[in-house]
Amino acid sequence: MKITYTLGAAATALALAGPAQAIDVGPGDYTILPGGTNLGMVYWQHLSSDTLKIDGKEIPSSKLEGDVVILRNVNFFELGSMPAAFHLVMPFASLEADIGGVEQEMSNGLGDTTLGLTVWPVQPDNPETGTTLGFSLFATLPTGNFEPGKIGIGEGTTTLTPQIGLIQGLGGGWYFDGVLDVAIKADSTVDGVEFKRDPSWQMQAMLRKQWGPTTSLAIGYSGKRGGDMTVNGLESGLKTESDQLRVFGTHFVSPTVQVQGMLGKDINVDGGFQNNSVAQFRLVKVY
Repeated sequence: MKITYTLGAAATALALAGPAQAIDVGPGDYTILPGGTNLGMVYWQHLSSDTLKIDGKEIPSSKLEGDVVILRNVNFFELGSMPAAFHLVMPFASLEADIGGVEQEMSNGLGDTTLGLTVWPVQPDNPETGTTLGFSLFATLPTGNFEPGKIGIGEGTTTLTPQIGLIQGLGGGWYFDGVLDVAIKADSTVDGVEFKRDPSWQMQAMLRKQWGPTTSLAIGYSGKRGGDMTVNGLESGLKTESDQLRVFGTHFVSPTVQVQGMLGKDINVDGGFQNNSVAQFRLVKVY
């Protein structure tokens, strides 16, 4: 029993997360930094699942274990009178999976590379109580391996993802982070197999408590919908439908080095693997 299945990396994440499905963010990711600031980031994420649901039905004896490493660079600059940032994201993955008790062939290694641009037309006078609003456009290019019948993080198509991000200061060190995006995928044909994917959207919301400039704790939610896939005109049952709860802890260990940990758990999935747990570690270097 072989099922063609494409896994989005970083629940996520990014993701960033997860560049294959949507663009995951963390608390404070839409913060405006001065022009000339550069961020080098390394993410490590471990995924674990023993549940696969297709069309609302659980496929027995199915499991997934995966490790994803994401390299990301963000460069801040001025675009006219607005702050702006350029993004480069490159994921790598090592995955193992059984579907219906049958070990699946994998397509590991480099995933799809994402390029992005963010601009901030709304900038707060006082971040503690003001509003930050940014608009992003991400282009995910098919640089990763994609082979029909194999599980991997490459999708074999180009994806455009417009995204809007909000940070609202609530006072007393409390912040609300909200992000909404839609992933629009081009139709593709690989080895004579035609793939069509409906647009998928993702909503992310986080409530963050900031203890001074160095430490924060946040709880969050990510919901994904859409993304139904047809293969040679036939419905595959694969789509982007999930609800995930997340907890983040972030701390600057020095003025230019930040560490962040995230624990997540899927509470609802249809059209893919439901993660029992997602553990993520992020290292950021400001240079």
